[in-house]
Amino acid sequence: MVVALASLAAAAALGSAEARTVRIVQAQTLELRRLDDQEIVIISGDDQGSQVELRVDDDVVRAARVEYNRTRRTLTLVGAATYRTARDGQTLTGEDLVVDLGQEQLTGEDVIISDADLEIRGGQVERVPGQLRATQGYFTPCAKCGRTPNDYAFRAERLIVYPGDRLVAYRAQLLIADFPVLYLPVVVLPLNDPDRQPRLVVGNGAPDGLTVEADLPFSVGTSTLGTTLLRYYENRDPSIGLGVSLRSYAPLPFVDRVNLYTLAQPKPFAADGTQRVGYDLDFDLTARGRVPLTLAVRDLDYSLNVLRRDIGRSETDPERGVTRVTFGANVEYPLFSAQFNYVDRFGPEPTTALTTPLRQPELVIDPKPVTLGGFSADFRVSAGRYTGQSNPLSRSATSQGVNISTTRLEEQHALSFTASPWRNADLTLRNTFTGRYYGTGARTVNLEAGGTLTQRFNETNTFGVSYNYIRIEGTSPFAFDAVAGRRLSAPLTLDLNTVPVRDVTFRATYTRDLILPPNSAGQLPATFRLGVNRAPVNLTYNLAYNFGTGELENTSFNVTVGDPNSGRVTVMPATPARPATATSPAVPARPETVTRSSRWPAPNLTLTASGSYTRTGGYDPFTVRATVTDDVRTNNFSVYATHDIDTPRLSAVGFEASAATTFDNVLNPVSLTARENLDLLTPRLTGSYALTWRGEYTLSTAHDLLLDQPETARESGTVTFSVGTAAGRATNWQLTYGGPYDFRRQGWTRPSLTGTLRATRPGQSLAVAAVLNTPGLDQPRTEFSRADVNAVWQFGSRAALSGRAVYTRTRSGTFPDDVATDTLVLDPVRVGVALGNGPRPGAYLTASLRQTVVWQNGQRVGDWNFTPVIGLTIDRCCWALQAEIDLSIRRYRLAIGLPGSTSYPLFDYGEESGLSIPLLP
Repeated sequence: MVVALASLAAAAALGSAEARTVRIVQAQTLELRRLDDQEIVIISGDDQGSQVELRVDDDVVRAARVEYNRTRRTLTLVGAATYRTARDGQTLTGEDLVVDLGQEQLTGEDVIISDADLEIRGGQVERVPGQLRATQGYFTPCAKCGRTPNDYAFRAERLIVYPGDRLVAYRAQLLIADFPVLYLPVVVLPLNDPDRQPRLVVGNGAPDGLTVEADLPFSVGTSTLGTTLLRYYENRDPSIGLGVSLRSYAPLPFVDRVNLYTLAQPKPFAADGTQRVGYDLDFDLTARGRVPLTLAVRDLDYSLNVLRRDIGRSETDPERGVTRVTFGANVEYPLFSAQFNYVDRFGPEPTTALTTPLRQPELVIDPKPVTLGGFSADFRVSAGRYTGQSNPLSRSATSQGVNISTTRLEEQHALSFTASPWRNADLTLRNTFTGRYYGTGARTVNLEAGGTLTQRFNETNTFGVSYNYIRIEGTSPFAFDAVAGRRLSAPLTLDLNTVPVRDVTFRATYTRDLILPPNSAGQLPATFRLGVNRAPVNLTYNLAYNFGTGELENTSFNVTVGDPNSGRVTVMPATPARPATATSPAVPARPETVTRSSRWPAPNLTLTASGSYTRTGGYDPFTVRATVTDDVRTNNFSVYATHDIDTPRLSAVGFEASAATTFDNVLNPVSLTARENLDLLTPRLTGSYALTWRGEYTLSTAHDLLLDQPETARESGTVTFSVGTAAGRATNWQLTYGGPYDFRRQGWTRPSLTGTLRATRPGQSLAVAAVLNTPGLDQPRTEFSRADVNAVWQFGSRAALSGRAVYTRTRSGTFPDDVATDTLVLDPVRVGVALGNGPRPGAYLTASLRQTVVWQNGQRVGDWNFTPVIGLTIDRCCWALQAEIDLSIRRYRLAIGLPGSTSYPLFDYGEESGLSIPLLP
């Protein structure tokens, strides 16, 4: 029968495959047939040629017609069809493909398989989990390049593809431009990450002689990927090393991941040339997994790491021959969680302190917190055997050596109780305890018990009393959990926080330790804080006074007088009452209110004053500032003075100003900033001024001058003038004149004119800087002392130029017999040209030059050797040939690159190293 797919019943009928779920995405008709006791669902597209689209789990199936055998659980894709695998990213295209849902297999004839790297054609193709097999196959990495014929390809009788790992072809022919040139019994093409691809390195040198390093990838099934590590050293004893590196996903039940790296490498020669016999061993095993437990909230998870590192360590390294084992397991039940830890080391006994303790083993039980009304309790218990650094404060521990081993039981709990004994009162009681008990008989205790009672008055006033009892005692044999000395304390704290009148706050805090003497240094001072925030006054005052010693610890104040809203009246209109609704409570009516700001007579004037005192540092400078603000808030002017109370004398005066034009501020806005400070103690004058027009151009000056310079000094400081564009623009330039200045002689000693230009465009950037020395009191010449050019210029998509050139001039000796040294550094200059007529260049020619040339008194020092590095890359999409000539060291290199791999060196020739062909001994 035929039914329209507007019904969801069609999708439900196909969703019964045991291992895989089939979902219809697009189709026109659905027909159900019964043939020989087999139930077949025929899914078809429309007459206009639209295809059927199905989802098999995450895989995508497209075909003109699909026959779904529900009895055998197979899909037959009639006619031209495609099958795209989500896991491997492969697309299979062919005729009459058959998909076995139960075995997760796919078979077909004349199938094309394509992914990001390869295109494979097979007369007969079969796909099973983890493998894809084809007979009479043809494969090439060049199919994606769009050229016919392909640069190179292979034809083989039998192909096996391990997705994400490698392709193996048997009895294969190498085709160049589809012409057979070479027969190969086996071809292996890596498809995995570069770090897991085959690697062969051959070398020859003292003292090892001939050396060979080979990495050979392998796989076991679909879940284990590895690399065999082979090492050969001609002159070592023994000569052969062997290892393996692998990672496995879910290799066993309850094991999620296993990583293994191990390498037994012959010991290298000692620094004095002595031959060492034996192996250095590296071993690193990591495993993670989960174990389901019936009553647990979640699966038990565990991790294991076994680590040993000998390669590269000296014979005297204390970590040589040491194997470290770390194991941890965690489980959570409804009433508690548990943790098991085992951290140990095997090998030579440690001769240095173990800063990270060994747990041999440790068990932690953490019950869930218990809450009953206002009472809560949280407990934690751990027990184990530990080895760690001895506590230097414990004589019994240090007598056993630098490290000590013993058992330890630790109990922690936190108890708290909250209640409201009467109206507006809050009571909190708490008890926290940590006790550690050791197998040596030692113990440590950290106890803190106390309570707080807070009473609120009129919503804004509070008074609190809190008491704590703190007891810390005992000496741990270990350094890692040692307590910081012995402490016995019982502080009682009174805290008053009140608003005595509107806009005024007051807080007083007094703490007294009932165990310490009243005049002890451990007693905390009483603190008082007063805040006033009523226009035009804003005052903050802090004071700390120690009643036990009768000393003032510190005090500070900050007061501001000013009100820019002086005389302003604010009217809040009345609001009517609103009845209660289902979602909001009733709101009473509110009458009209009128508020008036302060009567401060000068709304544009603000006065501030600040100062402080500490018992240890004495008085800090007292500062007074007056600020006048225009009706436009950006315009203001302030003056300030600082008085040194200890001297006592005026220490500094200064002013700050900022202004902006209030007319024509759209087309020609102008802004000004200025600041000046005179340090009367040094004395020293510092300041800066800046005028900005339209937010684009800035004229500025800055100075830093010592007014009373020593007689031997030839400079008072610096004075500079600058003009340029504002920072942050794509094109930015700046001119600055000035430098060291002698205030006594009224002139610059070594002035210079510095210019910078930075321009940025898409694909282009230019940065130019130059420094021109001009005549001054101590500088008689006009000359360039530095020039710097840094540019990147891209000419369309076919050429690019980049580089940096730096010129500097220095002088040695005394005028007029001083000697000029000029240096030009190219660091580096690069040029690149893309060659080819197509949209994608077929070759790239590059050249780079690093050069340093020095002149002395106009004469070049040394030879000018034009020694660029020239490179040529022929890019054919599926392969690349790279050649490099370095004329500076006369070195020539050639390498070839293949898809999914790094470049393979073909040969390397240099005057010093000679000829090297890495693939040959």
